[in-house]
Amino acid sequence: MDSLLFTATSGASRVLKAQHVRSNNLSNADTAGFRADMERVASVSLQGSGFDGRTLAVTNSASTRFDSGDVIKTGRALDVAVMGEGYLTVQTTQGQEAYTRAGNIRVDQDGALTINGFAVIGDGGPLLLPDYQKVEISERGRISVIPPGGGAELEVGTLKLVNPDTALLEKRSDSLLHSVDGNPFAQDETVQIASEHIEGSNVSAIDELLNVMSLTRNFEMQVRMMKTAETLAQAGNKLISPR
Repeated sequence: MDSLLFTATSGASRVLKAQHVRSNNLSNADTAGFRADMERVASVSLQGSGFDGRTLAVTNSASTRFDSGDVIKTGRALDVAVMGEGYLTVQTTQGQEAYTRAGNIRVDQDGALTINGFAVIGDGGPLLLPDYQKVEISERGRISVIPPGGGAELEVGTLKLVNPDTALLEKRSDSLLHSVDGNPFAQDETVQIASEHIEGSNVSAIDELLNVMSLTRNFEMQVRMMKTAETLAQAGNKLISPR
């Protein structure tokens, strides 16, 4: 009975953590450039005298899916989608570089380019736009503007595009991808982008919803196992108790 209770309790705990990962994926199904997480779990036998047959489900840190999402045409000049492999570079609140596939670029009141509140990094640091009448972004990330009132087109900066191996990336709580060793990646001239397009999330809402439903049924099963273990323990106590 004791080993059954150990197994059921650790299984229920694992399901709750998996539900958190799947629910977060589902809530970001419409978030541009979002990369889905996957829960990882391992079965571990407890060591030590008296723990024979007791097994725990140990949840490891979530891994990330790096497959691409659907690319959608928006017609907005500052929307960009990375075509194939590669990432846009942004600056975190701590001043470090991080990477994203979200291309919904905005311009704040000071002319700074941002993605979801993070400063967009160019070949020389955070990018700033002067007053402009029209802005264009080339497939290599070069940003050009036409000044107010017209005139010659001016190149004002270039997006920093990188293409590191996915094994060198890890996703953190800010939903950005970071270098595992903390060192920034060099610009990759082969990365191409499509302007007036944006890449959606790689989350399949239907798959995530089905996984959530399956995990819910699994949790209910684990709870029934715990109740069964309690019933068996009570029956055993009655057998050995003095009459």
